[in-house]
Amino acid sequence: MGKILIVDDSQFNREILSDMLEDYETIEAENGRDAVAVIGECEDEISLVLLDMVMPEMDGLGVMEIMGKNKWLDDIPVIMISSEDSPEYTHKAYELGVTEFIRRPFDALEVKKRCQNIIALYSKQKKLIELFAEQFYEREKNSHMMVDILAHIVEFRNNECGMHVKNVQYYTEILLRQLVKMTDKYGLSEKDIELIKNASAFHDIGKISTPDEILNKPGRFNDEEYAKMKEHSAQGAKMLDDLPFYKDEPIVKTAYEVARWHHERWDGRGYPDGLKGDEIPISAQAVSLADVYDALTAERVYKKAFTHEKAIEMILNGECGQFNPLLLKCLEQAQDEMRAVKESELSLKGEQEIKEFARQLLKNGELYL
Repeated sequence: MGKILIVDDSQFNREILSDMLEDYETIEAENGRDAVAVIGECEDEISLVLLDMVMPEMDGLGVMEIMGKNKWLDDIPVIMISSEDSPEYTHKAYELGVTEFIRRPFDALEVKKRCQNIIALYSKQKKLIELFAEQFYEREKNSHMMVDILAHIVEFRNNECGMHVKNVQYYTEILLRQLVKMTDKYGLSEKDIELIKNASAFHDIGKISTPDEILNKPGRFNDEEYAKMKEHSAQGAKMLDDLPFYKDEPIVKTAYEVARWHHERWDGRGYPDGLKGDEIPISAQAVSLADVYDALTAERVYKKAFTHEKAIEMILNGECGQFNPLLLKCLEQAQDEMRAVKESELSLKGEQEIKEFARQLLKNGELYL
């Protein structure tokens, strides 16, 4: 059971209220300034504030204003003590967030019951909020876990390091946030950025259907093998489009864009559809650039890793195909952030569990098409 803070400039009134609330632990303050100091120190311990309206130094309304600014009223209810019947004061108090009023002279039963009811109400609300937060967290965690599992399955088949998908997510977010700073051309919101970042995990999902001998070939592809490898973008989009459920969900629609068009190029020389310029969705454009940067700076079966500086130079010089000039500026301006991600060996909590689960699925052959 939390504490009740009694704030009143009259010691007599404080003693009366403390006696009425003998079942609770009470603490006292004799003016508004002291009350604010006590709440600041004991915020998590206070379940209710009984607050006098008229006091020297700082009145009850002043305390309410500070409590509101500090977000203390989100968790701490306030009962205002007053003999002031003016509607002006009452309305102002309610506007500032007062939960209830108690009038003088005090009635012991009324004081006890009102305090009891309000503390119980806020306690139930707090439990509901905590329950919702836990359920939301679990849902988000499970959602991200499934995305990571699918992503790692592709990476294990492709003999990659296991962090390619996460790196692409980080780089995609960095590029899009930089893009938003530079222009509002694409109308991207925080929700859009998060959606594209999560959907980027599916950019190579089509590689599940690519034969191992092609996927992990250490040398250059011949024309036939290259043509087969290029099918993964259209195959990934088809997998997502063929989902019996959820295909109309925003993340699936965005994942479709990313999977199908992340190998398109600004000059129209990409695949599978030869889209040009902003015919390519900005989601696929950003993931494409993030994917290329990570591919250059990572060691693969067919190449050594390039340095961050060399990778940036190659991309800006057009050695990796043509990209949106705005995104290239974003890459230049945010390259320190990109390098920090590359050098920090970032990983998510549960990464090893996810990898192990993906390994078991592959071992059992359950995800080969």
